[in-house]
Amino acid sequence: MSNSANADPEVQIEMFPRELQLQRIDPDRNMRRYYRMSVERDLFGGASLIREWGRLGARGQRRIEPHVDEGEAISALLQLARRKRRRGYGS
Repeated sequence: MSNSANADPEVQIEMFPRELQLQRIDPDRNMRRYYRMSVERDLFGGASLIREWGRLGARGQRRIEPHVDEGEAISALLQLARRKRRRGYGS
């Protein structure tokens, strides 16, 4: 019998990210930006995508997007990450 059937879910590697931090740095344009995203569960069984962005080293802005469940919030995080990467943000 394999030991993986009894694996602790907290120890398993997550297939989809619940947190992501991206940066865009362009010294020629004096650009030093960050974009941070995380998925958090709420008290009502749903989940929220928390987005934070701004200039590196400064307090930025924050937006909380409620979603029906964690899967929907993670899908929104992945879609937003793709858009940000197309605009020049990287890990």
